[in-house]
Amino acid sequence: MFHRTSDSEWPWFEDRLTYCNARLPHALLVSGSRMEREDMVRVGLEALEWVVSQQVSDDGYFAPIGSNGFYVRGGPKAAFDQQPVEASALISACLEAFRLTEDEAWAAHARRAFSWYLGQNQLQQALYDATTGGCRDGLHEGSVNENQGAESTLSFLLALLEMRAADRVAEIAARAARSASKSDAEHRIPLRPMVYDARRPETEQENTT
Repeated sequence: MFHRTSDSEWPWFEDRLTYCNARLPHALLVSGSRMEREDMVRVGLEALEWVVSQQVSDDGYFAPIGSNGFYVRGGPKAAFDQQPVEASALISACLEAFRLTEDEAWAAHARRAFSWYLGQNQLQQALYDATTGGCRDGLHEGSVNENQGAESTLSFLLALLEMRAADRVAEIAARAARSASKSDAEHRIPLRPMVYDARRPETEQENTT
């Protein structure tokens, strides 16, 4: 499917970007890693890197493909309406890519997508509502969709859960690294300094050190 439709300018599985786009490369990354299929992982990373590049605004914010027209190959890219489910899908895929590659760039992509919920977007308005715990349904061209549906709220909560889990893993790894470094230092055999006595022959001093 990928090889049938993709080329260097459009490394994707079909001739359009529509809904939950990052789920496709995410599925390849998960299944490829479990099956030890490097070719699947490679295609998953290539496709994910491209779809990430297609969902960034000119000013550097995460900007998911809009559902008001989507993005058909060779046509214009819909900027709005931006949906919370797209951010959640990208976060999941990027965190999986980070786990597989340990490339910090994937973690940065995930953080940028999560920040979209909190107001780091083209409208500078938060979708997450701290007073209700819900998530607004999307970004229109000039306003936020104030409805807080189940899909949007669950998308945010799943994204929050994954980001917190990733942070905990990073903290554990950092503590383990610090502990290993401290242990190495404690068990390192100190070098015995060579102290010379000008009154003794040099060869004799070397034999006593």
